[in-house]
Amino acid sequence: MNLDTLIINIFCLIDDELKRLHRAAPWRRRGFAPRLSDAEVICIETVGELLGLDTDTGVFRYFRRHFADWFPALRQVHRTTFARQSANLWRVKDRLWQSLLPPTHSRQLARLDSFPAALCRFARAKRCRLFRGFAAYGKDHAAKATIYGFRLHARISETGFITHLAVAPANESDTALLPQLVENTSGYAVADRNYWSPPLFAMFKEQGLELIAPFRKKSTDPAPARSHFIARHRQLIETVFSQLTCRFSIKRIWARDEWHLANRVIRKVLAHTIGAWLNSGLGYAPLQLANLLAD
Repeated sequence: MNLDTLIINIFCLIDDELKRLHRAAPWRRRGFAPRLSDAEVICIETVGELLGLDTDTGVFRYFRRHFADWFPALRQVHRTTFARQSANLWRVKDRLWQSLLPPTHSRQLARLDSFPAALCRFARAKRCRLFRGFAAYGKDHAAKATIYGFRLHARISETGFITHLAVAPANESDTALLPQLVENTSGYAVADRNYWSPPLFAMFKEQGLELIAPFRKKSTDPAPARSHFIARHRQLIETVFSQLTCRFSIKRIWARDEWHLANRVIRKVLAHTIGAWLNSGLGYAPLQLANLLAD
């Protein structure tokens, strides 16, 4: 579909879903209504993320220049007003994200993994004052380097939808976030070597979840063929992580506080989910996001 059709489809989807969610649990009870509706703000952000526009300024300027006729209130609000309204809606976006997930995602084969996100260059870490008490030093195993920042832990469904996401300090172990990622989950979950923990396997098996992970040390792995078979089933989550990193630039931490960080992360996950949701409706594979703007 072309860009105009994509915007219309995304706005209608968001507007309908927000009306349903607002009837169930209203989030605006008093005060003046904003010039831009919540559906307009979230639609602008979502399309901007799918187009690769990574900042509030970039999204605002692009839509004000090219789609001001579609969103007339953009001419009447300042960029900072748009950014503030966007950040205030992060909990609404979280509810919207969860409402768009497939209804059976908790009972399917899940994939678990994490990836690092540096807050700044390592040489500047000692002077960095942002997120004191939250950011920490940790390992980037792919780059074989130490970073200062966060680690994002995710769970995806067997079709590629991001069902859970948690932001933790970079030194937080993968197993420490497991209870949060697999809460109210049954079935199977595939993970990498960092999740190897027989005591946790036994604990989760009691709640109906079988956690499958290769032996922690590759050099002493008693069943390398089994580990290779498990690794083949983890390719889907690697695809999702590459999309979050490249198309949505989730590793760029432009936020200066936890409020804006939560909004930044949630809107990227929401945009990915809406893209996968639209692809499923069009008969494409959910993760073929490029098909949304193929025409």
